[in-house]
Amino acid sequence: MASKLSDRWQTQALSVFAVREILDKPLEDESAQSRIKQIGMINILYMMHQAHEKLTLSNIIQFTGMTRSGVIETIDILVRRGILTESLGKNSQGRGVARQFELSSRLLDNLRAT
Repeated sequence: MASKLSDRWQTQALSVFAVREILDKPLEDESAQSRIKQIGMINILYMMHQAHEKLTLSNIIQFTGMTRSGVIETIDILVRRGILTESLGKNSQGRGVARQFELSSRLLDNLRAT
């Protein structure tokens, strides 16, 4: 089991990684506001990951209070950057398809290395 100090270092490492990955490598078509939203979203997604919450659009919308289009816009950029991976799974009723996300193995490997 990880210590509280280890958890704190991982959270700080996540923040440093997010800032460096997003601010140091801006995409051609994104605004400064978009980059700040991405940094905030990564922190929220990491908190959800630690709480073993599924990273689905519905859960993220519920957790953040953002609009569906606002969440999709930010999440799609994080997928494009390779920070998140996307898969399709069953929705909560088991009938339809839902977009599901995971923190990329590259991100998790960077956090484990700290």
